[in-house]
Amino acid sequence: MYRRLVLKLSGQAIAGPNEFGFAGDRLTHLATEVIALRATGVQVAVVVGGGNVFRGNRADDWGIDRLEADNIGMLGTVINAVLLRGRLAALGAHGVRLMTAIPIDNLAEPYIRLRALRHLEKGSIVLLACGNGQPFTTTDYPSVQRAVELEADALLVAKNGTDGVYDADPNKHPDARRFDHLTYAEVIERGLGVMDQTAFILARDHHLPLHVFDIDRPGAASAILNGTPLGTLIN
Repeated sequence: MYRRLVLKLSGQAIAGPNEFGFAGDRLTHLATEVIALRATGVQVAVVVGGGNVFRGNRADDWGIDRLEADNIGMLGTVINAVLLRGRLAALGAHGVRLMTAIPIDNLAEPYIRLRALRHLEKGSIVLLACGNGQPFTTTDYPSVQRAVELEADALLVAKNGTDGVYDADPNKHPDARRFDHLTYAEVIERGLGVMDQTAFILARDHHLPLHVFDIDRPGAASAILNGTPLGTLIN
């Protein structure tokens, strides 16, 4: 069905039940999911968030400006990506490449689109950190941007604790209804919070399908690739 995918992982996925920090079992789970996804035969790039390390919107709490806070957040994505790379290698994944939007030569390769494409074509799992290297964006926009740049067939939007897009917050409204499928226009008309609006509009304009699913469910990402109707498909 798909030849190449981008998987968006938030920092919260690595933190587990805690707001900040790291959870070893969560890291192992995520690495296992990425390996299973690659085992389906699809080319896989992973955009890694850093909210478990630092969030730019906490700048005032620390008495620093937003630019510096976002710089720290981008460094947080590198920490998470190095952790994920190490766990992937420990679980037997070969040829894992880490690329960053901000050059950190001793730890990773600089993100160069054509080089990333070459790694994917050779079967490597490509981890992408530092967002797009610019402040004032969450991981949403860079994940869509990288998916478009790398000519991905779809973006898998991994969520924690929710298995798709609902018409209301299911934690507050037990009768909330989950959508199996939505169009871009329906998401906008209903005001559904799938991701940052600028990122969503970019996906719409480039006809990038979005699969919103629960990363906590074992095997969910690879099951989607095998045709199992999980989560919410937006196209």
